[in-house]
Amino acid sequence: MRRLELKFTNQDGKIVTYTLDKPVEPVSPAAINAAMDTIIGQNAFTSGGGDLVAKHSARIVENTVEDIDLEQ
Repeated sequence: MRRLELKFTNQDGKIVTYTLDKPVEPVSPAAINAAMDTIIGQNAFTSGGGDLVAKHSARIVENTVEDIDLEQ
């Protein structure tokens, strides 16, 4: 499954990550940038270290799961 991770810096200078499952494809860097600006501008989320104050990064993460047969 693919996930979009939005990483912000909070008032304490720590990185806070918000994850969205199944992002719209293809991913638009301009739309992500604008959404992150809106989140910060509207103070939409807070963290244990205070308000989000800056964009840090964004990335797509994809996990692959492979079951292992333990019966021999």
